[in-house]
Amino acid sequence: MDKIMLTLVETLRKNLFEAEAVENIEEARKRLFDIIPEEVSVSFGGSTTLQDMGVFDDLRKGNYQFIDWGIPDAEQKDKLRKQSLTADYYVTSSNAITMNGELVNIDGRGNRVAVLCYGPSKVMVVVGKNKIVDNVEAGLKRIGEVAAPLNAKRLNKKTPCVTTGKCQDCSSPERICNITVIHTKQNCNPGRIHVIMVNEDLGY
Repeated sequence: MDKIMLTLVETLRKNLFEAEAVENIEEARKRLFDIIPEEVSVSFGGSTTLQDMGVFDDLRKGNYQFIDWGIPDAEQKDKLRKQSLTADYYVTSSNAITMNGELVNIDGRGNRVAVLCYGPSKVMVVVGKNKIVDNVEAGLKRIGEVAAPLNAKRLNKKTPCVTTGKCQDCSSPERICNITVIHTKQNCNPGRIHVIMVNEDLGY
Protein backbone atom coordinates (compact mmCIF):
# COMPACT_ATOMS: atom_id res chain seq x y z
CA MET A 1 0.00 0.00 0.00
CA ASP A 2 1.22 3.48 -0.87
CA LYS A 3 2.60 5.11 2.33
CA ILE A 4 1.26 8.48 1.24
CA MET A 5 -2.22 7.01 1.06
CA LEU A 6 -1.97 5.41 4.49
CA THR A 7 -0.80 8.72 5.96
CA LEU A 8 -3.75 10.46 4.32
CA VAL A 9 -6.19 7.95 5.80
CA GLU A 10 -4.91 8.78 9.30
CA THR A 11 -5.19 12.51 8.58
CA LEU A 12 -8.77 12.11 7.39
CA ARG A 13 -9.62 10.24 10.59
CA LYS A 14 -8.14 13.07 12.65
CA ASN A 15 -10.50 15.38 10.76
CA LEU A 16 -13.36 13.10 11.91
CA PHE A 17 -14.07 11.49 8.55
CA GLU A 18 -14.37 7.72 8.37
CA ALA A 19 -11.51 6.62 6.15
CA GLU A 20 -9.83 3.47 4.90
CA ALA A 21 -7.54 2.35 2.09
CA VAL A 22 -7.89 -0.60 -0.28
CA GLU A 23 -5.64 -1.94 -3.02
CA ASN A 24 -7.93 -2.02 -6.05
CA ILE A 25 -11.35 -1.50 -7.61
CA GLU A 26 -12.63 -4.93 -6.63
CA GLU A 27 -11.82 -4.36 -2.94
CA ALA A 28 -13.38 -0.89 -3.06
CA ARG A 29 -16.60 -2.23 -4.56
CA LYS A 30 -16.78 -5.01 -1.97
CA ARG A 31 -16.25 -2.55 0.90
CA LEU A 32 -18.90 -0.23 -0.49
CA PHE A 33 -21.53 -2.95 -0.54
CA ASP A 34 -20.41 -4.37 2.81
CA ILE A 35 -21.23 -0.97 4.30
CA ILE A 36 -24.46 -0.14 2.45
CA PRO A 37 -27.24 -2.36 3.82
CA GLU A 38 -29.91 -3.78 1.56
CA GLU A 39 -33.34 -2.15 1.28
CA VAL A 40 -32.11 1.36 2.19
CA SER A 41 -32.58 4.30 -0.16
CA VAL A 42 -29.43 5.14 -2.12
CA SER A 43 -28.58 7.88 -4.58
CA PHE A 44 -25.41 9.15 -6.21
CA GLY A 45 -23.35 12.03 -7.52
CA GLY A 46 -22.11 11.87 -11.10
CA SER A 47 -18.79 10.01 -11.08
CA THR A 48 -16.70 8.29 -13.74
CA THR A 49 -14.96 6.46 -10.88
CA LEU A 50 -18.18 4.77 -9.77
CA GLN A 51 -19.35 4.27 -13.35
CA ASP A 52 -16.14 2.44 -14.22
CA MET A 53 -16.44 0.33 -11.07
CA GLY A 54 -19.92 -0.84 -12.08
CA VAL A 55 -21.46 0.55 -8.89
CA PHE A 56 -24.51 2.07 -10.58
CA ASP A 57 -25.35 -1.20 -12.33
CA ASP A 58 -25.02 -3.04 -9.01
CA LEU A 59 -27.40 -0.59 -7.35
CA ARG A 60 -29.93 -0.94 -10.17
CA LYS A 61 -29.88 -4.74 -9.95
CA GLY A 62 -29.59 -5.02 -6.16
CA ASN A 63 -32.13 -4.94 -3.36
CA TYR A 64 -32.01 -1.17 -2.84
CA GLN A 65 -34.39 1.74 -3.15
CA PHE A 66 -32.20 3.31 -5.82
CA ILE A 67 -32.97 6.94 -6.56
CA ASP A 68 -31.68 6.81 -10.12
CA TRP A 69 -31.72 10.26 -11.71
CA GLY A 70 -29.66 9.06 -14.71
CA ILE A 71 -32.64 9.37 -17.07
CA PRO A 72 -33.35 11.57 -20.13
CA ASP A 73 -36.48 13.34 -18.81
CA ALA A 74 -35.21 16.67 -17.44
CA GLU A 75 -38.18 17.39 -15.19
CA GLN A 76 -38.20 13.94 -13.61
CA LYS A 77 -34.40 14.01 -13.32
CA ASP A 78 -34.60 17.21 -11.26
CA LYS A 79 -37.24 15.71 -8.95
CA LEU A 80 -35.05 12.67 -8.35
CA ARG A 81 -32.01 14.84 -7.65
CA LYS A 82 -34.04 16.60 -4.96
CA GLN A 83 -35.07 13.23 -3.49
CA SER A 84 -31.37 12.41 -3.22
CA LEU A 85 -31.11 14.98 -0.43
CA THR A 86 -33.14 12.68 1.82
CA ALA A 87 -31.63 9.33 0.78
CA ASP A 88 -30.24 7.09 3.51
CA TYR A 89 -26.95 6.62 1.63
CA TYR A 90 -25.24 8.60 -1.10
CA VAL A 91 -22.27 7.44 -3.18
CA THR A 92 -19.91 9.72 -5.05
CA SER A 93 -16.26 10.61 -5.55
CA SER A 94 -14.21 13.77 -4.98
CA ASN A 95 -12.44 15.99 -7.50
CA ALA A 96 -9.39 16.21 -5.23
CA ILE A 97 -8.27 15.28 -1.73
CA THR A 98 -5.42 17.05 0.04
CA MET A 99 -2.68 15.70 2.29
CA ASN A 100 -4.26 17.87 5.01
CA GLY A 101 -7.36 15.66 4.81
CA GLU A 102 -9.57 18.10 2.90
CA LEU A 103 -12.09 17.26 0.18
CA VAL A 104 -12.09 19.74 -2.70
CA ASN A 105 -15.04 19.75 -5.12
CA ILE A 106 -16.45 21.99 -7.83
CA ASP A 107 -19.95 21.52 -9.28
CA GLY A 108 -21.96 22.99 -12.08
CA ARG A 109 -25.47 22.48 -10.69
CA GLY A 110 -24.58 21.93 -7.03
CA ASN A 111 -26.58 18.78 -6.28
CA ARG A 112 -23.47 16.71 -5.51
CA VAL A 113 -21.77 19.24 -3.22
CA ALA A 114 -25.11 19.99 -1.53
CA VAL A 115 -25.40 16.35 -0.45
CA LEU A 116 -21.77 16.29 0.68
CA CYS A 117 -22.65 19.17 3.01
CA TYR A 118 -26.00 18.02 4.35
CA GLY A 119 -28.77 15.46 3.88
CA PRO A 120 -28.20 11.70 3.72
CA SER A 121 -27.15 9.95 6.92
CA LYS A 122 -24.11 8.42 5.23
CA VAL A 123 -22.05 9.63 2.27
CA MET A 124 -19.59 7.20 0.69
CA VAL A 125 -16.73 8.84 -1.22
CA VAL A 126 -14.50 6.59 -3.36
CA VAL A 127 -11.24 8.25 -4.44
CA GLY A 128 -8.35 6.99 -6.57
CA LYS A 129 -4.76 7.87 -5.65
CA ASN A 130 -4.47 10.11 -8.74
CA LYS A 131 -6.66 12.67 -6.96
CA ILE A 132 -4.30 13.18 -4.01
CA VAL A 133 -2.77 16.68 -3.96
CA ASP A 134 -0.63 18.65 -1.52
CA ASN A 135 -3.13 21.37 -0.60
CA VAL A 136 -6.35 23.16 -1.57
CA GLU A 137 -4.58 25.37 -4.13
CA ALA A 138 -3.19 22.28 -5.86
CA GLY A 139 -6.65 20.70 -5.70
CA LEU A 140 -8.26 23.66 -7.45
CA LYS A 141 -5.51 23.62 -10.05
CA ARG A 142 -6.07 19.91 -10.64
CA ILE A 143 -9.78 20.49 -11.15
CA GLY A 144 -9.14 23.33 -13.60
CA GLU A 145 -6.53 21.46 -15.61
CA VAL A 146 -7.75 17.86 -15.40
CA ALA A 147 -11.21 17.15 -13.98
CA ALA A 148 -13.24 20.03 -15.40
CA PRO A 149 -12.05 19.84 -19.04
CA LEU A 150 -12.45 16.06 -19.16
CA ASN A 151 -15.89 16.16 -17.55
CA ALA A 152 -17.03 18.99 -19.84
CA LYS A 153 -15.91 16.93 -22.83
CA ARG A 154 -17.61 13.79 -21.47
CA LEU A 155 -20.86 15.75 -21.03
CA ASN A 156 -20.59 17.29 -24.52
CA LYS A 157 -20.47 20.82 -23.14
CA LYS A 158 -19.62 23.77 -25.37
CA THR A 159 -17.02 25.37 -23.14
CA PRO A 160 -13.54 26.75 -23.92
CA CYS A 161 -11.85 24.14 -21.72
CA VAL A 162 -13.00 21.36 -24.03
CA THR A 163 -10.85 22.91 -26.75
CA THR A 164 -7.93 24.24 -24.71
CA GLY A 165 -7.70 21.43 -22.15
CA LYS A 166 -7.73 23.74 -19.12
CA CYS A 167 -10.01 26.15 -17.33
CA GLN A 168 -10.51 29.58 -18.93
CA ASP A 169 -12.76 30.96 -16.15
CA CYS A 170 -15.38 31.24 -18.87
CA SER A 171 -18.83 32.79 -19.02
CA SER A 172 -20.30 29.97 -21.08
CA PRO A 173 -23.94 29.12 -20.27
CA GLU A 174 -22.79 25.47 -20.22
CA ARG A 175 -20.01 26.09 -17.69
CA ILE A 176 -19.68 23.25 -15.14
CA CYS A 177 -17.44 25.10 -12.64
CA ASN A 178 -19.90 27.20 -10.65
CA ILE A 179 -19.88 26.09 -7.01
CA THR A 180 -16.78 25.32 -4.95
CA VAL A 181 -16.98 23.41 -1.64
CA ILE A 182 -14.04 22.52 0.58
CA HIS A 183 -14.53 20.11 3.46
CA THR A 184 -11.86 20.68 6.09
CA LYS A 185 -13.48 18.82 9.01
CA GLN A 186 -16.49 16.65 9.71
CA ASN A 187 -17.26 18.00 13.18
CA CYS A 188 -21.04 18.38 13.05
CA ASN A 189 -21.60 14.68 12.45
CA PRO A 190 -18.36 12.68 12.84
CA GLY A 191 -18.07 9.76 10.43
CA ARG A 192 -20.99 10.82 8.23
CA ILE A 193 -18.62 11.07 5.27
CA HIS A 194 -16.77 7.78 4.71
CA VAL A 195 -13.79 7.97 2.35
CA ILE A 196 -12.49 4.84 0.63
CA MET A 197 -9.05 5.49 -0.85
CA VAL A 198 -8.10 3.17 -3.71
CA ASN A 199 -4.47 2.41 -4.59
CA GLU A 200 -5.21 2.86 -8.31
CA ASP A 201 -5.79 5.77 -10.66
CA LEU A 202 -9.55 6.23 -11.01
CA GLY A 203 -11.74 8.76 -12.76
CA TYR A 204 -10.94 12.38 -13.51
